[in-house]
Amino acid sequence: MVGPTRPQFVLFGSSIVQLSFSHGGWGSILTDIYARKADIVLRGYYGWNSRRAVEVLNQIFPKDLSLTIELMVLFAFQHLPYKVNARKSNLDAAVQPVLVIVYFGGNDSMGPHSSGLGPHVPLPEYIENMRKIAVHLKSLSDTIRIIFLSCPPVDEERVRSGTSGIFSELVRTNELCQKYSEACIELCQEMGVKVVDLFSALQKRSDWTTACFTDGIHLAAEGSKVVVEEILKVLKEAEWSPSLYWKSMHTEFPEDSTYYLVAADGKTTLNPSEWTFHREIQWD
Repeated sequence: MVGPTRPQFVLFGSSIVQLSFSHGGWGSILTDIYARKADIVLRGYYGWNSRRAVEVLNQIFPKDLSLTIELMVLFAFQHLPYKVNARKSNLDAAVQPVLVIVYFGGNDSMGPHSSGLGPHVPLPEYIENMRKIAVHLKSLSDTIRIIFLSCPPVDEERVRSGTSGIFSELVRTNELCQKYSEACIELCQEMGVKVVDLFSALQKRSDWTTACFTDGIHLAAEGSKVVVEEILKVLKEAEWSPSLYWKSMHTEFPEDSTYYLVAADGKTTLNPSEWTFHREIQWD
């Protein structure tokens, strides 16, 4: 463990999450935006569907962290002459994420395989699985915030032409993607969970099929920029206290220092704590 302790944002989902630090991905962009403000934690799993996520949900997001932390603290401080005590509520609140961004749906929405194997999850089960994920996350703490990402579209032509001989009966269509996207959005509206409609957002670009994907399914840099823009929009508009919008969050060690680069006047230093000029996009 390192300090100071920062708010923790967890990205939880399938390959679009796991690959979010590749190809100029949305996870890496968020990490840059929230530098010195929050830690972005990746929990992405290539090939997963919502059914698999529910199976291990409590392992990824354990509810009761007090015993684990108490053992860690006692081990770390076993030579101290005083006893370390901590209340469960304080321990859990200290280590639970403040934000979880969840994406499942692309693999679920694939057509069923004749063998019964594969990632397909029937739509009613997908909805209930996503409900279980939301309910579990909400139970972690009173202050946790959640954003679901709905199923994005795919470039059907590229998916068909790029199908390798190692795959069998790969069925991925925008008709199915849209059904699962709409179901996710409807569930979020019902449960009061923030949601990003990726199916619509990506298609706002006229060149979305060529610009937004690396292979017709997974996001290229341009597609990831759309995801970041939509997530930031939610974070800016959400009436959450405290706000998780990056411009509203505390910057770690923001104070001036005589060790910084000297300004042109030769008498003062330049505080770089909030510098963003290095970014390709000046995000709002």
